[in-house]
Amino acid sequence: MDKEKLRNRLTPMQFHVTQNNGTEPPFDNEFWNNEADGIYVDIVSGKPLFSSRDQYDAGCGWPSFTKPIDDNELLEKEDLSHGMIRTEVRSIEADSHLGHVFPDGPGPSNLRYCINSAALRFIPKEELKKEGYEKYEKLFL
Repeated sequence: MDKEKLRNRLTPMQFHVTQNNGTEPPFDNEFWNNEADGIYVDIVSGKPLFSSRDQYDAGCGWPSFTKPIDDNELLEKEDLSHGMIRTEVRSIEADSHLGHVFPDGPGPSNLRYCINSAALRFIPKEELKKEGYEKYEKLFL
């Protein structure tokens, strides 16, 4: 996608996070404590990424998930920035930086997808059909 078109479409924080591998402030972002049912889609491509059913409060200040809706929509890459060894998570279609995945989560996978709110758009379950995501209504039955 053309960077200038994206710069005009996204907020400065959304652009910084998704296009420049940025990070938004913890506890000062849109979805860190969202408790509504729905799905989160890539702010750039609109591809479904995470369900609120897999979201939990990890205490880190960013939305955290135990798993993606579809593993095939995410790319994981080694990230050696900031003097750390981490696994970056990017969206496949838009190549948006989303956040990181860590091996300290709950459940059988022990994964914690720590994702920037600025990389996401939330679709409440009541609006899934209207927004063209009706196939994901089954997640909330």
